Amino acid sequence: MALTERCENDKIEIIGPYKSVQVRCATIIERDGKEVARQYDRYVLQPGILDENDNLIDTDISKEETTIQAVCNSVWTSEIKEAWRQHLIENKLPSNSTQNSNVGIGSTYGSP
Repeated sequence: MALTERCENDKIEIIGPYKSVQVRCATIIERDGKEVARQYDRYVLQPGILDENDNLIDTDISKEETTIQAVCNSVWTSEIKEAWRQHLIENKLPSNSTQNSNVGIGSTYGSP
C-alpha cells in the first residue's frame, strides 16, 4: 500500500478592484493511485508592498507556477499597480498605532 501526497493548484480567482490573485491548492492523498483524502488551502497575492519612500515593490512571483505568473502579469497592469500603491498610502497605519497590523501580503483575510 503506497501512500502519495501531491499539491495541485486547482483554482485561481481574481478578486476586487486591485486584482488580488487568490490561489486554492488541493492537497491530495492517494493510496495505490486512488484518492483517499483532499484538503484545500488558499493564499492571496497582491501586486506589491510599499518601501520606506512609498514606492511600490512588486511581489516576487518567480516561485509560482507559470500559470499563476501569467495571471498576475496579465491583471497587474501599470494602472492597477498605481491604484494599489495609492490605496496602500491612503490606508497606512500611523507608526505609533496599536491596531493589529498582521494583515498583509500573503495573509488569508486576516488570519493570524
